[in-house]
Amino acid sequence: IFDLNDSLNGIGDIERITTRISMLTARPRDLVTLQNSLKLVLDIKQSLAAIDSTEIQHLNDNLGVHKALINLIDSAITENPPMIIRDGGVIADGYDQELDELRRISTDASQYMLDFEQREKDSSGISALKVGYNRVHGYYIEISKLHSDKAPEHYIRRQTLKAVERYTTPELKVFEDRVLSSKERSLACEKALYQQLLESFAPHIQALQQTGHAVAQLDALNTLAERAMSLNFCKPQLCDDNCIEITQGRHPVVEKIQNTPFEANDMYLDQTTQMLIITGPNMGGKSTYMRQNALIVLLACIGSYVPAQAARIGKIDRIFTRIGAGDDLTKGRSTFMVEMTETANILHNATENSLVLMDEIGRGTSTYDGLSLAQACALHLAQVNKSFTLFATHYFEITAFDKEIDNIENVHLDAIEHDDTIVFLHSVKTGAASRSYGLQVAALAGIPSKVLQNAKKTLALLEQNSNKTEPVPIQTSFFESMPEPSAVERELKQINPDDFTPRQALDMLYQLKQMAAKN
Repeated sequence: IFDLNDSLNGIGDIERITTRISMLTARPRDLVTLQNSLKLVLDIKQSLAAIDSTEIQHLNDNLGVHKALINLIDSAITENPPMIIRDGGVIADGYDQELDELRRISTDASQYMLDFEQREKDSSGISALKVGYNRVHGYYIEISKLHSDKAPEHYIRRQTLKAVERYTTPELKVFEDRVLSSKERSLACEKALYQQLLESFAPHIQALQQTGHAVAQLDALNTLAERAMSLNFCKPQLCDDNCIEITQGRHPVVEKIQNTPFEANDMYLDQTTQMLIITGPNMGGKSTYMRQNALIVLLACIGSYVPAQAARIGKIDRIFTRIGAGDDLTKGRSTFMVEMTETANILHNATENSLVLMDEIGRGTSTYDGLSLAQACALHLAQVNKSFTLFATHYFEITAFDKEIDNIENVHLDAIEHDDTIVFLHSVKTGAASRSYGLQVAALAGIPSKVLQNAKKTLALLEQNSNKTEPVPIQTSFFESMPEPSAVERELKQINPDDFTPRQALDMLYQLKQMAAKN
């Protein structure tokens, strides 16, 4: 596994590079990355050959051997090419004879300029004479104003600057035309060769895509195996029974990033217990407990080892989640609307083989509305969908369902209160929590003490009033039915004024007046 890690880490995105090659948009460095990746694939094939597994050997066959492409790129592209072909320097020396000749002319130009400059210095007697080049004026001879009167007669003035004069000669002009044309031809030749190189990959595209797909599969399998060994995962048991049994389950991400030891917890769901109502303080670990169990089920279903001491997973068709809070401003949907839309999807589509995670349903609206919806959703999931459900809530009224409905049980995340602070134990216990510890969590978050004191007074008053029997406020429905239309309104809806003569219209007016009088 660890030998494969080193090789896989060096492999580029073969599938993406292959797509670029097929579209003739691959850059030079893409080809070098492909070449290095295909070399590493050969090493991986040797490592996989020793593994006694039909599936692994089938994967090994799909990796393929691309020695011809490796050699082609090696002979065609320089070892460290530029990012793009625009400025040249991509095609390797020796790949094309014509390109090598054009490059030789450009290369020899530097030496020719040095020789030409020395000859002109000797013939003119001007030791400060220089030969230079720029893109605007090409090659030129530069003499300072101090020595410009010594310029030979065959020098042709090309440019006058503040301190120097620039000249050219017929010989320099011929040399310039030959060198510049060779550079342009060299760049054009290089671009054409690079285009031909990309087109030559066409017969190999399908094989490269297969290699890229096989590397991706191997990378995923290798990562799952490495994590299973490093993080002490166990092999889950998949069965046909309708159950989810997890012993000492853990959340691998939370376990990895937190400094304290992770508190592992059990979860058992079957035909007799299909819903767990989870209560406990904020930050107590309710969401983590729900997510870790969903993650364990998901990993088991894709064939991976799981972060638990033991796991037995039955037939699970889908995992539904309603966790978190967030609005959708682009579609004009509030947080509560998003929550209800996702809940509706769950209630309509969850089956008895589904795992459902419901986290604090109904918190985005008024207390009575939220409680009513949460209770109704819990009952529907337990009695109609009969899905495996983890239902986290702060509505303690819902915890009474375990006494009324056979397939519902209560669990809670434990915590200890000490000197107006709270210590989270993160351990799952049977039964419902006694309180939510909201004020203690607010204190941990840094809420000012005066605010907390006022909150405590209000809480004490609310708890005192809750013991009294008071009628529940009646909310007026927004969708109350409209009053029945009167006889005059019904008659008006039936008549068409365009069908009446003036006499008939007048008679109808009197008739409607009589009907209105009776009403």
